[in-house]
Amino acid sequence: MVNVSIARRYARAILDVAAEGNRTDAVAEQLNAFVAVVGKSAELTDVLLNPAYSRAQRSSVVEALLQALPAPAEPALANALRLLVDRSRLGYLPDIARLYRDMADARAGRVRGQVTSAVPLSADAVAQLQQSLQQLTQRNVVLETKVDPALLGGVAAQVGGTLYDGSLRTQLEQMRRELK
Repeated sequence: MVNVSIARRYARAILDVAAEGNRTDAVAEQLNAFVAVVGKSAELTDVLLNPAYSRAQRSSVVEALLQALPAPAEPALANALRLLVDRSRLGYLPDIARLYRDMADARAGRVRGQVTSAVPLSADAVAQLQQSLQQLTQRNVVLETKVDPALLGGVAAQVGGTLYDGSLRTQLEQMRRELK
C-alpha cells in the first residue's frame, strides 16, 4: 500500500521548487508525460520498480526517459526524479503526479471537472459549459470530456465535489420515482 503522506511531501517539494521559477505548469506537463510513458510500458515499470535492478540501471533509464521528453527536462523535475531513484521511491510517482497536479491547481485557483455526455460535444459546447461552470463556481474550470451512451441525452458535469446532472437518464429516473 502506498503511503500518501510520503507522496504529498515530494509533490509539495517539487511544487515549491517549480513555483520559485514560475514553471509550475511546465513541470506538471512533463511529470504527467513521464508518468504516462512509464505507465504504458510494463517493461519500464518493471525496471524502475523491481529491486533486482541496480540503482545505476534505474538511474540510467530515468535519464534516458528525461532525454526523450519533447522539451528539455525541467530542472525541478529532473532533480526530483533523481532523488526518487536514489531513495528507491519511484513507486510513489503516480501519486506524486496526481497530488502535484491537485496542489498546482489549488495554488493557481483552478478546479478540474469532467463533463459526460451521450454524444461527443463540439468545442463550442464545451467552451460554453466551461464558461457557465466558471460562473457557478467562481473559479477557473479545466474540463475533460467523456462520452457515455447510457446517459441517453443531456450532460452531467462534475466539478470538484459537486455534480451538476442534466442527463436525460437522471430526469427519467426522477420522474419514475415521483410517479411511484
